[in-house]
Amino acid sequence: MPMLGLGTWQNDDPATCADTVETALEAGYRHIDTAQAYGNEEHVGRGIAAADVPREEVFLATKVWISELSYEDVLASTEESLDKLGVDYVDLLYVHWPSGEYDPPETLRAFDELSDAGKIENVGVSNFLPEQVDEAIELTEAPIFANQVEMHPLFQQERLREHCAARDVELVAYSPLARGEVFEVPTVSEIAEKHGVSEAQVSLAWLREKGVTAIPKASTEAHILDNWRSLDVDLDDEDIAAIDAIDRTERQLDPSFAPW
Repeated sequence: MPMLGLGTWQNDDPATCADTVETALEAGYRHIDTAQAYGNEEHVGRGIAAADVPREEVFLATKVWISELSYEDVLASTEESLDKLGVDYVDLLYVHWPSGEYDPPETLRAFDELSDAGKIENVGVSNFLPEQVDEAIELTEAPIFANQVEMHPLFQQERLREHCAARDVELVAYSPLARGEVFEVPTVSEIAEKHGVSEAQVSLAWLREKGVTAIPKASTEAHILDNWRSLDVDLDDEDIAAIDAIDRTERQLDPSFAPW
């Protein structure tokens, strides 16, 4: 899985979304993240089809929403997602939240069936706590490939990172820029000035140093390219230690159905 991807949450205008995905792929991105709940799978699919990049080079992920997590609904809604995306398979399919209709044995049985049928290359979970990750590992025949969660310098997920690493589960960070809050953190700004880069690039480089894949959302070419340039940013040990020491814990997303 490429260490930097394009997030598409809230990018639901048909033309803008398709153009964003095409622009990102043409710029070098190879990881595109969407979800049933985003209402843009069809637009994402058009962007992938328009880009001059072979499908097999694109790591495409989507997520099953909490209302579609019964065994039968997982199977049916995933087929709908594949149709909307215009693909035969996705590289990664997540349980979007362990909430709503989530029934671990039945939900994950459907994911295993989709894996066996070649509809999904990897099984993922999203917004899972450590104990929920362990339960999913126990219940699936296919390995749990990734856990997608909120993570950024203001919400560093140290316990969850260590837990997932010990179980060979990749961590994928959504809201890696804390919805712009990292731009106002003096530590991040000082490191950005030191390297002559943006605060966004510093935050994304810090996540990469932690072994975490970031999927920042962006809808303009300028932001897409700025995020991409984070791959050229090399933070030193002092930079990483300074960000690690930021004494703030600020979750940006906390819906009423969250499991915490």
